[in-house]
Amino acid sequence: MVDGQSEALRGADDATPLVSYAVLDRMLWARFQQAETVESFLECWLGLVARQVDGMSSALLVAGEGPDSGPFAPAARWPAGSPAAQDLAEAAAKAVADRQCIVFGEGTRRRVLACPIEAMGGLFGAVAVSAPEAAAPTPALFRRLQWGASWIEILLRREQEAKDGDLRERVTVAFDMLACLLEHDRLDEAATALVTELARRMDCETVSLGLRRRGRMRVRAVSSAAAFGKRASLVREVGLAMDEAADQEAVILWPAPGDWEFRVARAAGELAASHGVGSVLTIPMIAGSDIIGALTFERRADAPFTSRDVEVCDAVAAIAGPIIEDRRKESRWLPVRILAGLRRGLAALLGPRHFGAKLATLGAAAAAALLHFAPAAYDVTAPVRLEGKVQRSVIAPFNGYLASQAARAGDRVEEGEILAVLDEKDLALEKLRLATSRQQKTRELDRAIAAREVAEASIIRAQLEQTDAQLGLVGEQLARTRIRAPFDGYVVEGDLSQSVGGAVERGQTLFRIAPLDGFRVMLEIDERDIAQIEPGQEGSLRLSAFPDEPHGYRVERITPLARQGEGRNFFLVEAALTSGFERARPGMEGVSRTEIGERRLGWVLFHDLADWARLAAWRWQP
Repeated sequence: MVDGQSEALRGADDATPLVSYAVLDRMLWARFQQAETVESFLECWLGLVARQVDGMSSALLVAGEGPDSGPFAPAARWPAGSPAAQDLAEAAAKAVADRQCIVFGEGTRRRVLACPIEAMGGLFGAVAVSAPEAAAPTPALFRRLQWGASWIEILLRREQEAKDGDLRERVTVAFDMLACLLEHDRLDEAATALVTELARRMDCETVSLGLRRRGRMRVRAVSSAAAFGKRASLVREVGLAMDEAADQEAVILWPAPGDWEFRVARAAGELAASHGVGSVLTIPMIAGSDIIGALTFERRADAPFTSRDVEVCDAVAAIAGPIIEDRRKESRWLPVRILAGLRRGLAALLGPRHFGAKLATLGAAAAAALLHFAPAAYDVTAPVRLEGKVQRSVIAPFNGYLASQAARAGDRVEEGEILAVLDEKDLALEKLRLATSRQQKTRELDRAIAAREVAEASIIRAQLEQTDAQLGLVGEQLARTRIRAPFDGYVVEGDLSQSVGGAVERGQTLFRIAPLDGFRVMLEIDERDIAQIEPGQEGSLRLSAFPDEPHGYRVERITPLARQGEGRNFFLVEAALTSGFERARPGMEGVSRTEIGERRLGWVLFHDLADWARLAAWRWQP
């Protein structure tokens, strides 16, 4: 680094006094190690760099505001305070522009070497040094310049660590205060906890929190509440200091440092004098775009607020403002909260902004007017089923067994067509037995007549009549073993295909038959809509089998008995088709719409909900 010579004497002529360069080097190193400002550090560093090139070298350092951020302006000169030579400035600018080392005046008595300084991944600036021809070769001089540039990296990292430390402190305190606030749900508890913790962390005599109400600050919490409770005037003075900061919308620090922007701090000064403190700091708290309160910090005279303290307190106020405002809104009475919501809504509607809210309100008003004034056709929708006007039940004439089946539900049959046949074996045997018995009785009658036994002949005649009657009954039963259709129609019920050979009982319904040309429409009207239905009303229906074909009907009769099905109560309403429908079949189902008339659109859409609400309100009405 230093060439080891204890002294070197140089001068422009014989009149120049002798200078001890060893003393100069020691002084530069001492100042370099003890430098407290960036300017002092760079000046000493540039002097040491110039001394490494040549004892009488002049140098210039240009630097930007940050890595890779210009403009690059002179930051230090050597000798200190001397004007920068033109060739040094040009060389430094060229090194910055090209980002490479350059040499001016190679081979002349005065060389100018310029080298860019890169630190922390960016261009910091450039250093330019003049060196006589007798100095070391150019490559050696460039190496010395590049080695010296590592001190700039150390400087930047030291500053970055200091900034990171300040940021960590602000973030730590801010998040600690945030946790302190979130631990309490009520406003008074949260405010008291905040000011108490701030007084401890920031080493303050007193910390006060005030909230703005009707344009004035009212103190809500004080860290030393016991002392303040004795003198209400002290609280009033704190409120005036808060008003002073809120009116100026700025941070107020008393006494203000010399480089502090001018602000009126009269109330802060009076507060300091009244409370006997040496420093007062007031920071407004903001929620959204409004100032909702302020924090006032008081310190003793031997511990004034530093710029770092102001930044930490400002960060706390920025985080605490929205939370305190949220707690304040939650602590209001319900009527006040409702009025505040209405006031915000009216402000959004009547104010110059919030175009979306105005458009939405206009749309809602137009929709309400449409629902109230626009007419709409009101129809009652209900499930529908087709049934025959007349349904004939075909029953089993006697106990027996099913021999065969010729029709089932859905078949079209003609009058007299056989639907099923009952087994006739037992009847045939019974008929044979009776016929044999009659022949025997006839011979006995002839023998009694021949023997002139009148009484016995009378008895035998009676037995013959009884046998004839039984034969007639069996013959009739044999005729009824053929189950025939009573008229032309459709089998709407009955399927005995799985019961052939099984027993049937007398009176058991085997089939139901409906005629071909007579139908009735059965509507299942929900009990909520039955009051709207009257005989004579018309409507239309669509069947599931033919959804594209509407068919008209007219209401004829309302069954005055409610029924239950599929989780609802309904009434059966009988109607008749107003036109022919050749493809209709009994048992078809679909959907009906009974025309009631015109109603308001809003009533059509929401009358069910209104009826439900009316019943619910009446149910719970005391």
